[in-house]
Amino acid sequence: MPQHKLNRAFLLLTLAFGVFLAGSYALIYVIKPTPDSHPSAHKISLEAPPGGDFTLMSPRGEVSLSDFKGKLVLAYFGYTFCPDICPTNLGYLSMAYRQINQTQRDNLEILFISVDPERDSPERLQQYADYFDANIIGLTSTPDVIAEVARRYGAVYEKVEDGSENYAVDHSAFTYVIDQQGVLREQLPHGLNAEQFLDAINRYLTP
Repeated sequence: MPQHKLNRAFLLLTLAFGVFLAGSYALIYVIKPTPDSHPSAHKISLEAPPGGDFTLMSPRGEVSLSDFKGKLVLAYFGYTFCPDICPTNLGYLSMAYRQINQTQRDNLEILFISVDPERDSPERLQQYADYFDANIIGLTSTPDVIAEVARRYGAVYEKVEDGSENYAVDHSAFTYVIDQQGVLREQLPHGLNAEQFLDAINRYLTP
């Protein structure tokens, strides 16, 4: 089997296994590029992701995680051309956002970080994020910076090369919960409904 197909099969297996283990922090995966791997493929290791501050680009300029100190932050890695996973996850998150009170909204920030910086400009990202009407900020940067932030948060992704501009990007679909001190506290698995997202928000922000 060609190497690129092996890499993609390995990534898909990683994503499926990661979802299965999403509730256990002891088994969170961190991506690590290797010299002999496909350029956008990643290797996993059994380490809890450290998280930490980062600075990315929005249409209004640089945005850092530390800008939101004192707020609960929910970060999601995806891309605007995603056919189903991203809009489903953000849609349910948006429904939860509309159920919280104004004080909670004032103390919550949702970040949508692109894993497709080649196509997702800051302006396109923000237009996409605004569609969900949940005060979401769309963020991007260079491929190297995105890869580093993803590595520190345990997000996994790979561009599916098909020779066209309509390529897909396979990616994990966790929502990362970062507390008011900027500490990565937990990852929420894909497939949560609005009520489950609401429960997660209420664990950190008093209703």
